[in-house]
Amino acid sequence: MTGGAVAAVDLGATSGRVIIGRFDGSGSISMETVGRFANTPVRQPDGLHWDLLGLYRGALDGLRGAFRAEPGLASIGIDSWAVDYALLRGDRMLGVPFHYRDERTSAGVEAVHARVPFEQLYRRNGLQFLPFNTLYQLATEGDWLAQAEQLLLIPDLLGWMLTGARVAERTNASTTGLLDVTSRAWDLDLASRLEIPAGLLPSLVDPGATLGGLRPEVAGELGGQAPVVAVGSHDTASAVVAVPMRADRAAYISCGTWGLVGVETEHPVLTDAAREANFTNEGGVDGRVRFLHNVMGLWLLSESVRTWEAAGLSVDLPSLLAAAGKVTGPIGLFDANDPVFLAPGDMPARIAAWLRAHDQPVPSSPAEFARSIVESLAEAFAVAVRSASELSGVPVETIHVVGGGALNTLLCQRLADRSGLPVAAGPVEATAIGNLLIQARTAGLVSGDLESLRAVVAAAFDVVTYLPARAR
Repeated sequence: MTGGAVAAVDLGATSGRVIIGRFDGSGSISMETVGRFANTPVRQPDGLHWDLLGLYRGALDGLRGAFRAEPGLASIGIDSWAVDYALLRGDRMLGVPFHYRDERTSAGVEAVHARVPFEQLYRRNGLQFLPFNTLYQLATEGDWLAQAEQLLLIPDLLGWMLTGARVAERTNASTTGLLDVTSRAWDLDLASRLEIPAGLLPSLVDPGATLGGLRPEVAGELGGQAPVVAVGSHDTASAVVAVPMRADRAAYISCGTWGLVGVETEHPVLTDAAREANFTNEGGVDGRVRFLHNVMGLWLLSESVRTWEAAGLSVDLPSLLAAAGKVTGPIGLFDANDPVFLAPGDMPARIAAWLRAHDQPVPSSPAEFARSIVESLAEAFAVAVRSASELSGVPVETIHVVGGGALNTLLCQRLADRSGLPVAAGPVEATAIGNLLIQARTAGLVSGDLESLRAVVAAAFDVVTYLPARAR
């Protein structure tokens, strides 16, 4: 193996960054963040949208910094959240991509299920019910579908802007609801039944495929040339690559805006019990299956903080969590999976209303609200881990938490206490690390299967272990 550097464009629900990964030829990795930018949705008259051009500009600025730091950059990879897309006609987008939290999706659910009931959908695509999955969003497009020539998911859309290639990376395509869960090919019969033109669906590629070099005008603007490589472009697919699992007896939680709780399997789990528990079978890198359940995640906390700050309160998150850890007395537990918490808005008011309606103690201070959120998330995560193990047959002896949630010591400890299992927290930047590792393997900077890549992670990044109360 030789040494070299690659760059990850990592787009999260609230911010984006560009990170350089350097590999020294011995299998080790070091990282440098060369660009950070906000990801702030924009409400327009027709609904809530992503600021796509702002994200693209942020990515370009970061990549310009990456080329300054590493003129011989071996490649670029892009990951983002799932399900959202743009419709193209020629080289023009037909509108700005909608945000998955936009309220319009409920009408799409009714339209899809009127044609194909959810039980049939699950057998075909293996996906849990989420009202914003791509096929539900497409059902709201109306005449726009007839005008469109191509659909590109968000990371593929940025890849097209950089290279001109129009493809769909398979792990992210698996979240659309239009991919056959067994063959991992587009389900054209399902698309036809839903009146989605087959021509909208681009060719599928796997992580590690090279999309092509930068368009000349892009290369000129960035001051360098490098190929764009498909990674696990669904951010959770990349994050799971970087979970430092040393054995198959482990569950993972990719904890950020969402908490993605599950296990890795070789084959999809399509039982009635899995469907009723609302577990999903999404594509993973190297043909693995991410059998998981979406829990609302740190969105509950960040949206609460946003509400308090809008009301004029100054909130320091570490201080808030420290105060939450000292809360005594009854703590209200709410269902973190309840869709009432999905949309933006006054989160503390909704939490209080839920607790009041269910005869639970209602918090009276930000610290008490934060403690209620942490306890409710820890309980939801623990239940989801148990369900993932029971439904898949994968025995779980350790829970790995990666992403921003790995920094939340109160959450990690309460998860250990409520699950009765040790929690291994870290790395925080798992999504970017997984992105970088797939690029590095494609460039020959590292080698091996997923277990080999995870060994690189385990050697390079610290993990903090939290033991359950009874073990301590």
